[in-house]
Amino acid sequence: MKKRLCLTTILLGLTALPFFAQTSADNPRLKKALEQYPEADADKNGILTIEEAKAFKNKRGKTEEAAPQGAVPKGAVRHVYKTIGTTELALFVYAPENHKADAKVPAIVFFFGGGWNSGSPTQFEKQAQHFTKRGMVAITADYRVKSRHGVPVVECVKDAKAAIAWVRENAQRLGIDPDKIAASGGSAGGHLAAATGTISGFGSDERPNAMILFNPACTLGPIADWQPNEAKTNVGVERFGVEPKEISPAHHIGPHTPPTLILHGKNDTTVPYDSVVAFDSVMKKAERPCKLVGYEGAGHGFFNRGEDSVKTLAEADAFLVDLGWLKK
Repeated sequence: MKKRLCLTTILLGLTALPFFAQTSADNPRLKKALEQYPEADADKNGILTIEEAKAFKNKRGKTEEAAPQGAVPKGAVRHVYKTIGTTELALFVYAPENHKADAKVPAIVFFFGGGWNSGSPTQFEKQAQHFTKRGMVAITADYRVKSRHGVPVVECVKDAKAAIAWVRENAQRLGIDPDKIAASGGSAGGHLAAATGTISGFGSDERPNAMILFNPACTLGPIADWQPNEAKTNVGVERFGVEPKEISPAHHIGPHTPPTLILHGKNDTTVPYDSVVAFDSVMKKAERPCKLVGYEGAGHGFFNRGEDSVKTLAEADAFLVDLGWLKK
């Protein structure tokens, strides 16, 4: 998987460029920033200017600093699912209108993206609100990341697995059907969601009953006929905390792996499309239900913006309808 650049790195040196190179239409760094951070495009015109990138960097820094401090999004209830030292990790629970504890409705848990380095549970607020309107309990999860907590990726996996275990253990009081819990997420968050449904150990073997993965980093090493492009792959024991294959979802698929939907941009240069094709292939060989939907011309983070946001939400909704979790 290609290393995710922070906005500080992307912006370095841009001020020395001529004016015509100050948008993503002319500058490769800003083009990369738009692909990785589509929400930085403030006027939603498909072009990122250096002014928009700088404003987003400043805003993002303030938001991410606030996230771990317990700020609760509107409409959500905060629950601490894990404590490490003085760090409290929270789940933000959105319930349907007039929801009661004896309802036993399906639930979905979202893990944010950010290269296991940064990010905020607010990334999936829109999706969470959609599914609460559809009668589900939707949950956005916080977890430790390198920039704030100095942890390797394996610790993120432990947190994600603990989150799924907590939701199932507390299903009765939250009005959740313990047999209808989905894990979801994008990019690094997609990796974590996939890890909860495939990988054993690392604290808990509670698994979700379905997975909905947005451009997930689900194949972290060579498998079958697929070989990663080493020049574009940032993997290693130092960053991951273990051998990459130990926490590579594609390498741990088995009878336990739940039905899976993957939504991925075919022009994704951060998490290559062929890496999820490899995951899908292993799922098929294991005779596990898997649907891979590729989006022509779409890059990384495409599901966060414009018409692609609507299309991917509709696809996820239809997947849950097919499972019998939601009504049409």
